[in-house]
Amino acid sequence: MHSLTPSSGISLKSVRRPAPFRLVPTRLVTQCAYRFDSANAPNAAANASAPAPAPPPSLTNYSGGVGRSRADWQSSCAILASKVVSQQQDTKTAGGADNLTAVNGHKTLDLVPIDNLPRPLTITDLSPAPMHGSDLRVAYQGVPGAYSEAAAGKAYPNCEAIPCDQFEVAFQAVELWIADRAVLPVENSLGGSIHRNYDLLLRHRLHIVGEVQLPVHHCLLALPGVRKEYLTRVISHPQALAQCELTLTKLGLNVAREAVDDTAGAAEFVAANNLRDTAAIASVRAADLYGMQILADGIQDDSSNVTRFVMLAREPIIPRTDRPFKTSIVFAHDKGTSVLFKVLSAFAFRNISLTKIESRPHRNCPIRLVDDANVGTAKHFEYMFYVDFEASMAEVRAQNALAEVQEFTSFLRVLGSYPMDMTPWCPSRGD
Repeated sequence: MHSLTPSSGISLKSVRRPAPFRLVPTRLVTQCAYRFDSANAPNAAANASAPAPAPPPSLTNYSGGVGRSRADWQSSCAILASKVVSQQQDTKTAGGADNLTAVNGHKTLDLVPIDNLPRPLTITDLSPAPMHGSDLRVAYQGVPGAYSEAAAGKAYPNCEAIPCDQFEVAFQAVELWIADRAVLPVENSLGGSIHRNYDLLLRHRLHIVGEVQLPVHHCLLALPGVRKEYLTRVISHPQALAQCELTLTKLGLNVAREAVDDTAGAAEFVAANNLRDTAAIASVRAADLYGMQILADGIQDDSSNVTRFVMLAREPIIPRTDRPFKTSIVFAHDKGTSVLFKVLSAFAFRNISLTKIESRPHRNCPIRLVDDANVGTAKHFEYMFYVDFEASMAEVRAQNALAEVQEFTSFLRVLGSYPMDMTPWCPSRGD
């Protein structure tokens, strides 16, 4: 082989390079135009030994192209397009059970039918309403028959209610994925706030995703056959005893009152220990569950007895503006309570209504010492403030209000922005 260098004496112009190999697309077009037709399979099999017919001259007389002119190329493409369209129409008309689609004469499977594609998520899917989420595991404090169980059933119908012996256990059940939600009381129209749960809201990192209000209907329960004259003791939750104090006096019951953890637990305790001298204050459902008789129905001092419960989850929901929302926050300031007026003015200026304000001692710094050269050393109590206001965090006015509150406080946390319970309310009645 000669070396192509100037000293070799061979002219570069005299070297002829071989023509590059080119794939002529007309051969593919010719094969597709005269493809194997499954409809003529029997005739094709019978004539398998016969020599193949010669292709039309218009397609074979080519020199480096499909035809001799542009018109030949356009006619070939038109023939192929008409063939494919006719095959697709035949496939749709036949509508075979296997849903096969023919492409250039070859049947292919449609692996992902367009009709079966998943529907995109919407904001409605991401922000469930209070009635959404059935078949969830919902933790509550108490035993079966407690008012908290009824609240869990109202918040999440058909849920799997998980009883917990303490409020903190219900919080931990959600944090440890034992339960999906927790429904816990935070305030009662007669007894006031449940301070324990407010402290736990700050200690744990769960989010309020909804609220539910439950009318409370108290009953005096005893074992079957026991009369009121034989009673020497009544047990129940401390708030239930306080809410029925006047009615118990009117019934002429000169009995001792003892507090237990929950109302349904009191009924269970009387039934399990066969205490014929003890009555319990609990719900109608507790009487059915533990085989108790109702000595007196609706013994609460005020028929407008409602308990507000909050629904807790590991993740917050996306706030919306298409329905009434409520937002709960907690804040504190390192200079005491003097900033409270400025915080409240941030909401009043934007016409945001407050539905609750609650103060709790600042456990990490309960007392603040103030030194004054003229007066001396003064001690002030430090507080955390819990505020509920009627606005969604999706509203600009709520965002601006919290931005202003953050300027006046040293600590601010949004506990949740959630739909308000707008179900019609009526005085408590028996089930």
